[in-house]
Amino acid sequence: MSVWEETPFFTERERAALAWTEAVTLVGQGHVPDEVYEQGRGSFSETELVNLTLAIIAINGWNRLAISFRAVPGTYQPANEHNVKTGSHALQLRKKERGHAADD
Repeated sequence: MSVWEETPFFTERERAALAWTEAVTLVGQGHVPDEVYEQGRGSFSETELVNLTLAIIAINGWNRLAISFRAVPGTYQPANEHNVKTGSHALQLRKKERGHAADD
């Protein structure tokens, strides 16, 4: 959503959240700019900003895991109860990826 700054569809609070999200996501390329920090502190309580930051960190982490392991969007299938108890869910997924029947 790289064009959020150009659209009139977000409130100031939403813009602060988007700016904070972008800055935290790209923090490895520099730091959170003072202007973005002040905008965030002016729009959110300390607790809200901490919670927003933790959500950003979690989502960025999930994205990095998905990208690293070549996950295809929309293909996730939750494990069923039997597979969780027997530990066979991962094996079935690997077989499925290789084109084998799940119960080979």
